[in-house]
Amino acid sequence: MVKVIVTGAGGKMGSRIIGMISAMEELRVVGAIEVKGHPIIGRDLGHSLGAGRTGALVSDSLADCIDQADVVIDFTDHEASLTYLKIASEKNRAIVIGSTGFTAEEMATARRLAEKTRCVLSPNMSVGVNVMLKVLEYCAGILYEDYDVEIVEAHHHLKKDAPSGTAMQMARVIAGRLGRDLDKEAVYERRGMIGERTRREIGIQTIRAGDIVGEHTVIFGGIGERLEFIHRAQSRDNFAKGAIRAAQWIVKQKNGLYDMQDVLGLRDSR
Repeated sequence: MVKVIVTGAGGKMGSRIIGMISAMEELRVVGAIEVKGHPIIGRDLGHSLGAGRTGALVSDSLADCIDQADVVIDFTDHEASLTYLKIASEKNRAIVIGSTGFTAEEMATARRLAEKTRCVLSPNMSVGVNVMLKVLEYCAGILYEDYDVEIVEAHHHLKKDAPSGTAMQMARVIAGRLGRDLDKEAVYERRGMIGERTRREIGIQTIRAGDIVGEHTVIFGGIGERLEFIHRAQSRDNFAKGAIRAAQWIVKQKNGLYDMQDVLGLRDSR
């Protein structure tokens, strides 16, 4: 049985992950983490979720309880996630991170810390999104320079980072297949007399509205036709399922930094 600690236990993702694991036989939640001062700190995890007593208490310190677990599942924010990854590396515990908004410097830190433990870090844990990433890479190699690339992402109005980590991952995959430098070719806004679109630019546009869980559209626009690939998340369950799948996988791996492409066996497939 895989023993799990879930951070952000009082949030939408954390509570959903805990609820799903509670119905599984092969995993068990042995602890949960929330920020200092949160009203569920010190309470039994089961009572906090409206279920029966579990014996697992909600804590504000991962360092104090991580020894009980095989793996940590974290959906908080990029700064907190790095703190949790540091603790996991010091204690040699596996960790799954679904937070977004990491800077290049923070990713470098994550790679360094993962040398001492096993970490899955992915901006989108959805199996469907990760299959779509592989499809985009394949199609970009076929369509190549004859099709303009545009990415449009939409999320709820509470999301803090833009563009989404998933949109940026899609852009990186396509840019890499096309041999383009995304830092130079990405266009995030168009306004006024901007002139003709360049052949190499990759447009990445953002929508924030209402309670949209997550939607990503990738357009390959050619002359006389266009291809559109769309992924719509209708609930957070697909992210939770992916994170749980990643947790079961990562505990069996060697030290290093992985993502969902590794978890799903898509890294080198064509």
